[in-house]
Amino acid sequence: MTVAVELQIESLDLEANGVARAEGKVVFVRDALPGERVQAEIVRRKPRFDLARTVQVLAESSMRVKPRCPHFGVCGGCSMQHLDTRAQVAIKQRVLEDQLVHLAGLRPDTMLRAIAGPDWGYRHRARLSVRHVPRKGGVLVGFHERGSSYVADMRECHVLAPRVAALLVPLRELMGGLRMRDRMPQIEVAVAERTAGTVVALVFRVLDPVEATDRDALVAFAREHALELWLQPRGPDSILLLWAPGADGGAAPVSRLAYELPEFAITMPFAPTDFTQVNHRINEVLVSRALRLLAPQAHERIADLFCGLGNFSLPLARRCAQVVGVEGSATLVARAAANAADNGLADRARFAVGNLFEATLESWQALGVFDRALIDPPREGALALCQALAADARKLQRIVYVSCNPATLARDAAVLVHTGGYRLRAAGVLNMFPHTSHVESMAVFEPA
Repeated sequence: MTVAVELQIESLDLEANGVARAEGKVVFVRDALPGERVQAEIVRRKPRFDLARTVQVLAESSMRVKPRCPHFGVCGGCSMQHLDTRAQVAIKQRVLEDQLVHLAGLRPDTMLRAIAGPDWGYRHRARLSVRHVPRKGGVLVGFHERGSSYVADMRECHVLAPRVAALLVPLRELMGGLRMRDRMPQIEVAVAERTAGTVVALVFRVLDPVEATDRDALVAFAREHALELWLQPRGPDSILLLWAPGADGGAAPVSRLAYELPEFAITMPFAPTDFTQVNHRINEVLVSRALRLLAPQAHERIADLFCGLGNFSLPLARRCAQVVGVEGSATLVARAAANAADNGLADRARFAVGNLFEATLESWQALGVFDRALIDPPREGALALCQALAADARKLQRIVYVSCNPATLARDAAVLVHTGGYRLRAAGVLNMFPHTSHVESMAVFEPA
């Protein structure tokens, strides 16, 4: 049985839920904004907090806007479309500041100006789920419903790249006609906007060998929409390019997936299952700002830790004597080395496989002496690495830490500052994922 309550919303949490208090207990309220008074229903009680959903907004925030997408509130792809985009950025900046203060006891000397870019059509990467649901009229293709494992019944999306959004309904029709529609649970999407034109790749996760009739239907769909068609029978490294524009007439399919960093004259080929940033425009600005903040000198040796494909390594190699990129995936290290060679940087960028989640002072020092370092870890952060850097008496002149999780950034910053003798010189956010609660940020450290 649900319980109706009237609540005053004080702030937003990390998942974009309104935060209120009732009878001394914290209540997280879905679809409520700071400053609002709402009628809500308690949907779940826990010992330390309650979960609620907004039934009616009694006093509306000036930051509230009408969501563009009719699926907002059901689809889990977005959580903040009801909030003005400028306010989204301000709230994300506050989230970063709060995490640094509460988890690390730190305030940066300077708050960097927030980086924002396109609000719509920015998602160049996505993982769409596929489910055959006869009671909903056939096959559903899209994101999961919010807080659910069900696939949202969506026919449009305003954050996906426009060419991909236009494929949602055609993909439903395609999948509905396949014999193995129940054995293709997922479609990975990758988009590359190149000077020569936009490239769209679809990777169909297949649980069984694809029958000839289904294969023909997939190739016909790819041909009609000028797509790269990939199949993935097992893990990410098992992908196979089945068809690409230009492959007719017996020619072998060739992928043209690559993104460009024009400021550094870099072209970065990638496989559709490789990690690349979702928002290419923001990534260009991110790389540019990171290098300005790191300020590498022509004679210096720089470490790029969690280097991936070389997103930062290759631009750095344009600016310094040598870059050493370290990454846990041998596949990504091989791609990064190939990308360096393709861009004429093989003599200035080298790469090594290393598990940075288990870094020690010894493994860090074994890489050699560095002047500066760039750290770009996944959500888990870089605790062991930061502990190794903190223990090293040879202090780096500067560290730039790029983060997709402000909580782990704050934890690691505490190690660098309180144990390692560094100072938090600057920090700020990037709105890499507009209309979501995702907070991308960067921080700059120097010896105190």
